[in-house]
Amino acid sequence: MKRALPLALCLLPVGLTAHPHVFVDTGLEVIFDDQNRLIHVRVTWAYDDFYSLLILEELQLDQDADNNLTPEESRRLTGFDMNWVPGFTGDLDVRLGGQALKLSGPLEPTAELRDGRIVTSHLREVTGQPAMLGETLSLRAYDESFYTSYDLTLPVRVSGGNTCMTDRVDPDIDQKLRDMQAFLLTLDANADLEENDIPMIGAEFATEIRITCPNS
Repeated sequence: MKRALPLALCLLPVGLTAHPHVFVDTGLEVIFDDQNRLIHVRVTWAYDDFYSLLILEELQLDQDADNNLTPEESRRLTGFDMNWVPGFTGDLDVRLGGQALKLSGPLEPTAELRDGRIVTSHLREVTGQPAMLGETLSLRAYDESFYTSYDLTLPVRVSGGNTCMTDRVDPDIDQKLRDMQAFLLTLDANADLEENDIPMIGAEFATEIRITCPNS
């Protein structure tokens, strides 16, 4: 289920942010090899009902509205969200010991229709296949502009890791809103938000997954 957006966030200036227009329930699978090296991250996106309907109508799929796709329709749906523009990160930030890791573009895309919602997955290869070496792996799924809201409501799994432990850190949304509102109050009512380096806020509202492998 997508979270209701706090009213205070909806009231922030349009130049700073718009409220999310697309809501995506998100799941992650972190994949290690037998030497405890990080090799892949699999991402699952379950789009909200309304956005799913828009995509189905645009692609002219499930026109009988029975929530079942033919094999041909499934083929046409698969990869619809994988045509990324150069520089797009896939709205996924992965860091090891605080250092950003480089990921491949999307691999092995899948797509299906579940109870009226489009659910897709893709694989990201981790460049260099780094070993954990006692460092903390951090993963956050977010859109900097907050046009899309990613909610880690789907399973987060570790595959192949040796005694790895997972911790979830949810943002203190109320505090983040207070901080943002306090900052806005320091600005003149006619201030140009771009000239004042207003930050993108998507990361501020992102859940962080932390993985440690003590025996690596």
